Amino acid sequence: MKELLRTNDPTLVAYATALLEGEGIACFPMDVHMSVLEGSIGILPRRLMVREDDLNAARRAMRDNDIPINE
Repeated sequence: MKELLRTNDPTLVAYATALLEGEGIACFPMDVHMSVLEGSIGILPRRLMVREDDLNAARRAMRDNDIPINE
């Protein structure tokens, strides 16, 4: 698994996940339940992971939709 996206914005993670699933790219959001530890103040970033084989296609889909990604 490779990190595609890291953000504090939970809506961006949901949007990116929906876009990737629409493209047939499996993804896995990580650190989603960290808000329990941080008290729901949103300081810990959430990550979106994809398989290494899908990384280029996932990056292309994010760029096409103006979503900033980790390169």
